[in-house]
Amino acid sequence: MHTHFVHATIGSLVLTAVTAAAAQSPPAGLDFDFFKTRVQPIFTAKRPGHARCISCHIAGTPLRLQPLDPGSNTWSDEASQKNFEAMRRVVAAGNAKSKLLMHPLAEKAGGDFFHNGGKHWTSQNDPEWQTLKAWVMGETKRSER
Repeated sequence: MHTHFVHATIGSLVLTAVTAAAAQSPPAGLDFDFFKTRVQPIFTAKRPGHARCISCHIAGTPLRLQPLDPGSNTWSDEASQKNFEAMRRVVAAGNAKSKLLMHPLAEKAGGDFFHNGGKHWTSQNDPEWQTLKAWVMGETKRSER
């Protein structure tokens, strides 16, 4: 009887540990549809006093976005997929310290020291920054409905 109690106790502790770890684990990945519809428009947005992200990130930087479709302010599905793959290199799903979030954020707001394109957001409360964070943290097109 004592052995049964010990096994039951160990089993309960293991189950509790596994459940707690699962509740704290980061999202499985980054959602392409959320990226395409909510994140990509941020890269083409005009901000007073700043160049648009695409001004630098379609050439001349290690993080390369695809050129916009001729005569439009959008990307094809194929180009969007390539942009998504490029962003995945600077984003760790579930990590709020990802370069995509820290580089263009003002240092006084928690961002890192330098971004060639300037600091586009002075606060983590900025709606665009919040959209980027939502994507990095695993929000999906389905979860926003």
